[in-house]
Amino acid sequence: MTDKAHDRLLIVDFGSQVTQLIARRLREANIYCEIHPFQAVTEQLLREMAPKAVILSGGPASVLDDNAPRPPRALFDMGLPILGICYGQQVMMDMLGGRVESGHEREFGRAYVAPAGRHGDDSIFSGWFESGREQVWMSHGDRVTQLAPGFEVIGTSPNAPFAMIADPARRFFAVQFHPEVHHTPNGARLLRNFTRLAGFTGDWTMGAYREEAIAKIRAQVGDKKVICGLSGGVDSSVAAVLIHEAIGEQLTCVFVDHGLLREGEADEVVGMFQGHYNIPLIHADESELFLGALEGVSDPETKRKTIGRLFIEVFEKHAKSVGGAEFLAQGTLYPDVIESVSFSGGPSVTIKSHHNVGGLPEKMGLKLVEPLRELFKDEVRALGRELGLPAHFVGRHPFPGPGLAIRCPGEITREKLAILRRADAVYIDQIRKHGLYDDIWQAFAAILPMRTVGVMGDGRTYDYALALRAVTSVDGMTADYYPFSHDFLGETATRIINEVPGVNRVFYDCTSKPPGTIELE
Repeated sequence: MTDKAHDRLLIVDFGSQVTQLIARRLREANIYCEIHPFQAVTEQLLREMAPKAVILSGGPASVLDDNAPRPPRALFDMGLPILGICYGQQVMMDMLGGRVESGHEREFGRAYVAPAGRHGDDSIFSGWFESGREQVWMSHGDRVTQLAPGFEVIGTSPNAPFAMIADPARRFFAVQFHPEVHHTPNGARLLRNFTRLAGFTGDWTMGAYREEAIAKIRAQVGDKKVICGLSGGVDSSVAAVLIHEAIGEQLTCVFVDHGLLREGEADEVVGMFQGHYNIPLIHADESELFLGALEGVSDPETKRKTIGRLFIEVFEKHAKSVGGAEFLAQGTLYPDVIESVSFSGGPSVTIKSHHNVGGLPEKMGLKLVEPLRELFKDEVRALGRELGLPAHFVGRHPFPGPGLAIRCPGEITREKLAILRRADAVYIDQIRKHGLYDDIWQAFAAILPMRTVGVMGDGRTYDYALALRAVTSVDGMTADYYPFSHDFLGETATRIINEVPGVNRVFYDCTSKPPGTIELE
């Protein structure tokens, strides 16, 4: 959405998986920005948007390829401050007279940049190198080998001789690393320095997002009716309250029990929501429909697409029952979008389908309202607080729309779901008893598609193995495993094996994201 009340920063998206993190870092500094795919950035858009500065994102392409993505040449003639990141640096050099070559050694993950030029208080690199070299996060194969006229080198890394460069006269800057990610500790400062140099005052807040989202919802929906898919999680709850604030009685929430919920989830969600908000709520028990369709299905993409299709069928049925609702509201977030499809129509790579994004059928009779799809989880929590949601609502761990289906690798059976529900309840109870719930981003148990031999008492067992997962994260785009003590893990495994029939072995998942995702499927 382009709001003329704010200074605007344009992010040109070349398809990086972390483009939206640039926007997130800027929002933390109260900077209004918009992401547009490179193919949509025309001279007309530049005139209409009138950005105060531009950032060129990273991306998976190579500037050495035929038809490599490029911004319009006019962008560099507008007198605007421009920051190129990774591929954005390479495309700047390629278009402005420098040289980019395929690197003999790629550079992925943690790297260190050392100073090689001036970086005073008047630069976007102010505050860097105060203690020597800086840790950054790299993800590139190509590299710049010759600077364009007017540029100077500011910092170097072992495989990027021009890791940080600047043309101060034109206010053009570029870096080979990704300042937007958590693993570049001083990256947020670099981005704030860039916006300060461009003259931004930082006038965009979550309160402003609330007002603008409400206006956008009203403009989209008009006087039509909306149903909202309510799961009871933070995302759908915030979306429902925000939309209700926008359109009032035009909204009806539909809570679908698909038979894949956690222990006691349906009663908790319905009671919690009806107890706090005067919004019409339909409790649809469709467990037989979903479990019947998933019988014998083991492929994770098929699971997600089946669940997405059935959700739409249920929503379309209830849309008719409330007098012809034309819109379906969902709590879709940006991490869901970027893993399923390119957020802005750019060339980012699909990681997996989400039931509410890539899992939706191509043709459906409802138009989507997704007011949170530009936000990360922590921003949704901030919006929830802005809307006055109770703290225990806002602080709940994420629970995926496909539910236990994606925590049950392989074929889904009612027996496995019953075991998983009980084990997950014991695990979360352990976390709460030890006072760890609020320290963890997300925790859950998963039942593995294997049985193992064990011994209980004097008898042989041949039962299921469970995996426990707990991660810390800020935004869901990257995550690390939670470092439980061995005593906690031993105590928890003992409780699960003693209290959950059908389990005789427990593992703890120590995988970060990347390379793994948070959920198993």
